[in-house]
Amino acid sequence: MNDPLKLYALCVLVLCVKMFAISCYQGYFRLRARVFTNVEDAAFFRRAAHSTELPQVGRASKAWVNDLENIPLFFVLGGLGVALAAAPVATAWLSGGFTLARLVHTVTYLAGWQPWRTLAYGMGTVCLLGLGGVTMLRLI
Repeated sequence: MNDPLKLYALCVLVLCVKMFAISCYQGYFRLRARVFTNVEDAAFFRRAAHSTELPQVGRASKAWVNDLENIPLFFVLGGLGVALAAAPVATAWLSGGFTLARLVHTVTYLAGWQPWRTLAYGMGTVCLLGLGGVTMLRLI
């Protein structure tokens, strides 16, 4: 197995664990406060269902949605870059940069820290554009 593939695989695993951690974060706050919006969940814990989520759960949900808009693009662009051997050093830096940016984005989203959340989002976007660029250059 080559080094770019190993790094890409590591980035994918880190991002998957990060997304799983957001789910655990939501579950922790729901269980701690015993506040559930789904009727069946509330009934299981002998509680009344709430019409709104806890603020922490809502923020985590928004972070999840943002991940679902960005991380699949990395899976595709990073995978193509590795498969096509598109500028291996650049691909490695861009993959690592994207992964770091998404980690920072999640932490800053959950904490409500601006402008750091926007800066992390921008860094991740630049990395995606870079991955697309090096892949395109390899193809032409």
